Amino acid sequence: MQISPKGLELIKSHESLQLDAYLCPAKVWTIGYGHTGDVVRGQRITEAGADKLLLNDLQRFEKAVNAVLVPLDQDQYDALVSFAFNVGVGAFNSSTLLRLLNHGDYAGAAGQFKRWNKGGGKVLPGLVRRREEERALFEGES
Repeated sequence: MQISPKGLELIKSHESLQLDAYLCPAKVWTIGYGHTGDVVRGQRITEAGADKLLLNDLQRFEKAVNAVLVPLDQDQYDALVSFAFNVGVGAFNSSTLLRLLNHGDYAGAAGQFKRWNKGGGKVLPGLVRRREEERALFEGES
């Protein structure tokens, strides 16, 4: 499977688009929708360029979600790609959410989204909203 336009919009709605390279808090040059690696100071891209980078970056998260052991519909898949993109492949792969899902406990997995709402040990309203939207999409409510 691949992420749908609906899934892309979910991710974009929660990620800040930056057309000029900037140093993130971890002191890594970043551009577009959180793209890193080959970014240099002074770099500028277009929105179309940012979209292309995002689609390329999403491939590793799609690969992780494609390894899920149970069937997924498109909405469930999109919700999981958004989640993995935000928390990282390692955290996704070691999550209770994935463990429950791989055992066929879809409802239990859905209940895990809300637990991933902190940054720096603090509950962040933006993550609370994102997790609720991901959960709702996963459960077919949006």
